[in-house]
Amino acid sequence: MSPIYFAILPLPVYFCTLIGPKRMLSVQHLTKKYATLTVVNDVSLQVERGEIISIVGPSGAGKSTLLHLMGGLDKPDTGSVLIDNTDMLKLAPKKQARFRNSHIGFVFQFHHLLPEFTAIENVSMPLWIGGVGNKTVTEKAMAMLDLVGLGGRAQHKPSELSGGEQQRVAIARALVMEPSVVMADEPTGNLDSVNAAAVHHLFLELREKTGHTFVMVTHNEALAKMTDRTLTMRDGKIVEESKNSI
Repeated sequence: MSPIYFAILPLPVYFCTLIGPKRMLSVQHLTKKYATLTVVNDVSLQVERGEIISIVGPSGAGKSTLLHLMGGLDKPDTGSVLIDNTDMLKLAPKKQARFRNSHIGFVFQFHHLLPEFTAIENVSMPLWIGGVGNKTVTEKAMAMLDLVGLGGRAQHKPSELSGGEQQRVAIARALVMEPSVVMADEPTGNLDSVNAAAVHHLFLELREKTGHTFVMVTHNEALAKMTDRTLTMRDGKIVEESKNSI
């Protein structure tokens, strides 16, 4: 684990990462319909602590909808989502929002950085929302930028960064609250092959350094093969599971 990261990681969280329960995410019988169309059809899956899984399949298979349901960005018609033993869907709206901010990191195809803010300010956003003190905010945000290799670009605005650098800032933002799980929806879909490969390897490096759990939706076969497991969706269902050799 990175010395910088360890310095900002509370000891209980650090030791929980080492000896805590193996199961990080448990999904049971998720279903989501829009009018008469069933987009996610009775999906169940388990993700272990520190595991990286990919979800693949043709467009319209329900991949992104499933990820949004697991992340609390959308509400299922049926089913449950347990993250670190908490049933997120049973929480009141305000508590669910706080839980999502502190326990789930999101990375999307488009980085969604605020153009008027610097890299360190963008990374700081979840901390400010979470009510973290200013001094701690700066220390944590800077540590995360160092972790993704952008410590020297902290004061640059998104327009001054390359596409790959912008996505690294978005990844730092997703990790800064030390979430239980990081959910990524086509994280390299808007990058060229060189920057996409760099992001692929960054996820693996971060898992080794921080022990984070990653769930990724992707069309990128190279990225999918670099994860521990690949789940294939079709017509709203998981139809195949394969283990990969990283």
